[in-house]
Amino acid sequence: MSALVFKNARLVLAHEVVLGSVVVENGLITAVDQGAAHGVPGIDLGGDYLMPGFVEMHTDNFERHLMPRPKVQWAEMPALLAHDAEVAAAGITTVFDALGVGDADPDSLRGSTWDSVLDTIDHCTRENLLRADHHLHVRCELPAPNTIDLFSPFEAHPRLGLISLMDHTPGQRQWENIEVARVYYTGKKGWSNDKFDRQVAIAGELQDRYAQPHRSYFVAYCQSHGVALASHDDTTVQHVQQAHAEGASMSEFPTTVLAAKTAHDLGLLTVMGGPNVVRGGSHSGNVSAITLAQHGLLDILSSDYVPGSLLGAVLRLVDDDVLTLPQAVSIVTHHPAKATGLNDRGQIAVGLRADLVQVRFVDMPHNKRHGVVRAVWREGSRVI
Repeated sequence: MSALVFKNARLVLAHEVVLGSVVVENGLITAVDQGAAHGVPGIDLGGDYLMPGFVEMHTDNFERHLMPRPKVQWAEMPALLAHDAEVAAAGITTVFDALGVGDADPDSLRGSTWDSVLDTIDHCTRENLLRADHHLHVRCELPAPNTIDLFSPFEAHPRLGLISLMDHTPGQRQWENIEVARVYYTGKKGWSNDKFDRQVAIAGELQDRYAQPHRSYFVAYCQSHGVALASHDDTTVQHVQQAHAEGASMSEFPTTVLAAKTAHDLGLLTVMGGPNVVRGGSHSGNVSAITLAQHGLLDILSSDYVPGSLLGAVLRLVDDDVLTLPQAVSIVTHHPAKATGLNDRGQIAVGLRADLVQVRFVDMPHNKRHGVVRAVWREGSRVI
C-alpha cells in the first residue's frame, strides 16, 4: 500500500501546534514533519487543523438510538449504524458504547437483555460496516435487583474495557435534589409523577438490599479480569475514598469540587461531560466542568449525551483561556485512550494509529467560533 501524505495542516501535537505534514503507511503514522510540504503529492488540508481521532469512553448515544422515545424500541442494526455514523461525524474514531445494566422498571431499556445488541456490534464489525472502533463500557446500576443477571452477556466479552458503578437513588449523588430528578424522569423517561413517587418510595429499600453485594461483585470482577473500574457521581470525600480502595482508576462526573479534588489527590482521573462545558454548567445543577478545569481537576471529557459536544467543549476551553489547544485536545484523545489501556492511539506521533480528524474553526457572530469536522480517517482509511 502506498503512503498517504497529509500536508499543509496545523498539526495539534502533544504540546504544540505546528504547520506540518503527516505520512501514513499501513494504517500507522510513519512520519511527522514541520513545513507545509508544498509540491509533495498528498492531501492538502489548506491550513485546517489535524487532530488525533477523539476517544469517547462514556456515551449514552447508542442507547438513545435504541430507544428514541420512552417505551419505543428501535431495531439494533439501524440503531447501531446511525449511532456509529453520528459519533464518527463528530470526530470520534474510538467509542466505548456505554450500556446500562439493571433497572427495577420493566419498561426501561436497561432492564432488558443485551444479547442481540452485542451480536449486532460483532456482526457489523465482521462485515466492516462501522466507521468507528467500538468497545464496551458497562454501567452497572447497583440498587437494581437484576443487575448481575443482565451483566451475564458481557462476561469475558473481548470488547469490554470499562465498568462503572452507579447508584441513582434519589436524594444522593447526582440526584441530591429530588425535584431535579423528578424533572429528568418525567421528561426523558416519560414517567408520570405518580410513578416517580412510587419509585422513590421503594428506592431506599432496594439500595439497602442490593447496592453493597452488587458493588462487591463488580469490584471483584474488574480485579480478576483486568477491566478498568470507574466510580460515578461521587459527591463526598467518602465516596471517592471508597472507590480508590476498591481499585477504581476514574471518578466519572463528580458532583462537587471537593470530590474532584479528593480524586485528584488519590490519583483517580476525573471525567466530566462535554455538554457541561458547552452549556457552561451541569443539567443536574452539580459542579461546572469549567470550574474543575480552572482548578486543574479535569482529566477527561466525555460527550455523554451529545457526540458533537467534544469538539465544542475543546473550543470553549480554548476560547475562554482555560486550556491551550493541545491541552484541551489531549483530554478527548490521549488521556481517555491511556485510561482505557489503548496505548496505540490518541496522539499524532510516529508509530501510533492514523486515527485523524480534519477540523476547521469558523468565525461566528458575537466573537464566537465553531469547530467543523471536515474529514475523519481511522487507521488511514477515510470514514467521513
